[in-house]
Amino acid sequence: MKNLAIEARRWILKSITAAGSGHPGGSLSLVEILLAFYGGVLKHDPSNPKDPNRDRLILSKGHGAPALYAVLGLHGYYPVEEVMTLRKMGSRFQGHPDIRFFPLAEASTGSLGQGLSLGIGMAIAARLDGRPHHTYVILGDGECQEGQIWESAMYAGFHKIANLTAVVDINGFQLDDATKKILDLEPWEAKFAAFGWRTYDCDGHDTAAVTRALLAARDDGAPSVVLARTAKGKGVSLTENNNEYHGKALTPSQLEEALMELEAAHA
Repeated sequence: MKNLAIEARRWILKSITAAGSGHPGGSLSLVEILLAFYGGVLKHDPSNPKDPNRDRLILSKGHGAPALYAVLGLHGYYPVEEVMTLRKMGSRFQGHPDIRFFPLAEASTGSLGQGLSLGIGMAIAARLDGRPHHTYVILGDGECQEGQIWESAMYAGFHKIANLTAVVDINGFQLDDATKKILDLEPWEAKFAAFGWRTYDCDGHDTAAVTRALLAARDDGAPSVVLARTAKGKGVSLTENNNEYHGKALTPSQLEEALMELEAAHA
């Protein structure tokens, strides 16, 4: 799994540098979370990606799309090399997931704050249809400053939407600065618990820990949230906890150094 994470980070950085734009910081912080999903938590099938009983995964923090594209490629949905068309005209790999181009996405996302509402709708639809699938929503910590997130949290808790799990990628930064300097959301556990959610806290870069939390959350009888503590730009010294790379691509020379660093970390 460590080597798969390194490979995902390589494709994230290569595709964003080739595009000349993108969001490396928040994509790199997502890698182990997505690997936990596609490595054993989600009910999914690359040979039948629209199976009606598949679990739903909504990437509400849509600017992390390069991570989703890389991880899906590494799990056999398409040749991973295709991600090098990121942000190109006519590419299915747009800067944010767009179901018009990328039907593997469950929703077009990136206008922050809306994904949890979408997830509630999908979870309720599953209950009404008697379907067994679970709905997951990946949120950013800065995104959770949006009021719509807390309206959704209040609704899901009151209506006991137990087939819904949110994951918050708590990497400590948003566009302008550290989240604690702009609008600190601690204590996370108390906030979600106040709305009737079960809460789980884990190291977001430990795939096994994320997997355990997600599996426990799935069967908890209430809406649940996994608070994944991560580092923005994880895996490369230039980008790690460096908010300069929130939405800035590496230069070709920086990419070369980053790839050498990742190769050195390869087991």
